[in-house]
Amino acid sequence: MLHRSSLIVASVALGLGALVATPAEAHRRWLLPSATVLSGDTETVSVDAAASNELFAFDHRAMPLDSLQITGPDGAAVQPEIIGSARYRSVFDVPLKAQGTYRIALASDGAMGFYQLGGERHRLRAATVSEARASVPAGATDVRISAASSRTETFVTLGAPSDTALAPTGRGLEMVPVTHPNDLVATEPATVRFLLDGAPAAGLEVEFVKGGTRYRDDAGIQTLTTDADGKVELTAATPGMYYIETGSTKESGADGIPHRASYTGVLEFLPL
Repeated sequence: MLHRSSLIVASVALGLGALVATPAEAHRRWLLPSATVLSGDTETVSVDAAASNELFAFDHRAMPLDSLQITGPDGAAVQPEIIGSARYRSVFDVPLKAQGTYRIALASDGAMGFYQLGGERHRLRAATVSEARASVPAGATDVRISAASSRTETFVTLGAPSDTALAPTGRGLEMVPVTHPNDLVATEPATVRFLLDGAPAAGLEVEFVKGGTRYRDDAGIQTLTTDADGKVELTAATPGMYYIETGSTKESGADGIPHRASYTGVLEFLPL
């Protein structure tokens, strides 16, 4: 059985690898819920977690769940029921015991880099920049460290929508819905806002595409750009599950090292 620290380092490595690639090159990472809008006193939603070439097909690998974070309508953490991981997908259930909106996310921060020692190049990975720096041995040269954060998420609501779980954390690249994510309707524009470390993320290139790309000759990808306030408008032509992706790179952050951030999400647009 893997130690938790090993799992963290593994997930950091996967996230960093995805961040280096552009959206057109990287496998898409997503969380796909069995439903996004439910009614009743209590319910359960099953969620698939995968990385794939096509949306939403199981054709590449399962996503690890060690960075899974579920926020309930009151802002408190919700404990998932982990079903397990196969080769192409991980599966878990989310018990919905309170009315309102739940935020389901795989969110991680990490660092990676290289250094030269004894005439050889060595790779390093760690959960934080400080840990990465501390792991560099004495006498190492050509030390290069970069930081990265990634967030993959979706939203579900039991009963009436609520906003508490949608509050930004102020860390990494986040989507803050202006139009509630479980109140989206096909053909009607919806507005979302992106923040980077709590500040508006202007000029981001955002990819927006409907699932089922395997069955279309033209994937129908919309490429949009956030405005000065980090906002972008999404319009779904037809009902269905849609994928959204964006990323950002700061060549030198406050600590003097490059910072990369990525965001992917799944939103359902319902019929009129």
